[in-house]
Amino acid sequence: MNPARTLLILGAGGDLTARLLLPGLGGLVAAGGVTDLRLVGSGIDDWDDARWRDRVSESFAAAEAGGPAVAGLVRETRYAKADVTDAGDLRALLDGCEEPIVIYFALPPAVTEKACRALAEIGVPASTRLVMEKPFGSDVASARSLNELLTGLVSEDHVHRVDHFLGMSTVLNIVGLRFANRIFEPVLSNQHVATVDVTFDETLGLEGRAGYYDEAGALIDMIQSHLLQVLSLAAMEAPPTLSADDLRDRRAEVLRATRIWRDDPLASSRRARYTAGSLAGRRLPSYADERGVDPDRKTETLAEMVVGVNTWRWAGVPFRLRSGKAIGSPRQEVTITFRQPPQIPVGFTGCERPDRLRIAIAPGAGELCLEINVNGPGDPIQLDPTDLVAGFGAGELPEYGEVLKGVLNGDPTLSVRGDMAEECWRIVAPVLDAWRSDRVGLDEYEAGGPGPGNWPSSGLGGPEAANLVTEDV
Repeated sequence: MNPARTLLILGAGGDLTARLLLPGLGGLVAAGGVTDLRLVGSGIDDWDDARWRDRVSESFAAAEAGGPAVAGLVRETRYAKADVTDAGDLRALLDGCEEPIVIYFALPPAVTEKACRALAEIGVPASTRLVMEKPFGSDVASARSLNELLTGLVSEDHVHRVDHFLGMSTVLNIVGLRFANRIFEPVLSNQHVATVDVTFDETLGLEGRAGYYDEAGALIDMIQSHLLQVLSLAAMEAPPTLSADDLRDRRAEVLRATRIWRDDPLASSRRARYTAGSLAGRRLPSYADERGVDPDRKTETLAEMVVGVNTWRWAGVPFRLRSGKAIGSPRQEVTITFRQPPQIPVGFTGCERPDRLRIAIAPGAGELCLEINVNGPGDPIQLDPTDLVAGFGAGELPEYGEVLKGVLNGDPTLSVRGDMAEECWRIVAPVLDAWRSDRVGLDEYEAGGPGPGNWPSSGLGGPEAANLVTEDV
């Protein structure tokens, strides 16, 4: 597939473009990951080329991106004011771009869908690639409808539904750990694993995103669109190659096999939102008091659900997915908790903590920690827990840089395939229905704390931590 000649950003004046998209692009260009690229920004803001170049320059500088290629891109970039939901404006934009064109929808989901329908009126060149942010649709039906709309415009491998949390380095770290050695893979199954936790707790609060977040909440914003993708990597069978087709086929198999634990969304899900508190030296207001929030909507800032992956390897193992904002002890990792040994020789003491394997999934982090019980440095009868830590090494590019590299070079490996997006909505649908009908209570936790006091701390693992699981597996 030919490299892109033009990157057209719709929603060029938005926070996503300035804070994440342009710094990622700057890092990619500076590293030589893409060449001979034209950058065009478009939006409803009444900007001229000079104002747009200032924004691009500032974002590139924030990423410490420099060099002749970066300077040339800034010098040649231009801005076009347009209503992206208007077919006529879109036609004029496309006519002014060199092909192949990548259209990046840095827009709210509802506006993105309207823009795609406007594109359907005029059509696009077959080489065009379409890039959109999460969430993709609002339920199974809307995701399927949007898929049909997009694949009516271009082929599926030209549609990139991006998950910037899953950069190429994170994907390869998990795949390499699982399938490039014979140490861990043989024991990663229901014969040896008690539970798996996929956790993304962060210190960030609302950060001015009420317009989007209050409609979505933690379940849609993170679990539906990100943590289920991580789960698919952690639970998939070995792919024959690292090609996009093989990797996505294996991940899709996992998602098709995933269901709410014991088909009981009431017992297998929790939700909560933060109250006022202190975090990292600053005072956060209660979520309900944040500007732009409708407190009666009962939007959660901490979500948790337990699912089962009904495959030969994983049947009977609960997977707990959790994501929360304003958490004082942030954790972004996959935690695999192993079953206790069937018998410990009489005479040993200790060994209360189960063995665990932790895999960091935080953007820019790459660490593996194996927690095991060994004879202590003093009394050899006493078994003590110890941690063996190894670093994966960070990727060469920021997360958005890795995503853009794949998009601009026509590699869909990091993109969520259409059927996978629909499966993720299917998986969370029972929980969404239960929450929207208020059949699951909304707990509270203080900003800066670990979460509600009656919830287990994130990443504990083991049946004792996931008390949503009412029976030993």
